[in-house]
Amino acid sequence: MILQLYHFLVSLAACDGLHQREIDVLETIASYIGLSKGDAESILAQFRPSNDSNYKILEIEPTATDDEVKKAYRKMAVKYHPDKVATLGEDVQKAAEEKFKAVSQAYEAICRERGI
Repeated sequence: MILQLYHFLVSLAACDGLHQREIDVLETIASYIGLSKGDAESILAQFRPSNDSNYKILEIEPTATDDEVKKAYRKMAVKYHPDKVATLGEDVQKAAEEKFKAVSQAYEAICRERGI
């Protein structure tokens, strides 16, 4: 549920583009609610495209091996699968579906890039 809350906050802040002051506040909120740095960066990366955002979404470094990429994808797919929040309402399910889709797209992009 904390992941979904943070996802909502980031998506709200990203409506008009993420500015550094907003990012700073979001990072502070993440620490206050006990969200790991990896989880917070993963969610932020979904809304802040960069050269390594696909890796950040999967919470790995670009130097990760192909096996580490596959393992990270499986871990994130389980973590953000929409079925985990099926009883929490339509809005929460929609956010989980968005994150799950972002995780899948990041994995597919990395696989294409590496020829996996």
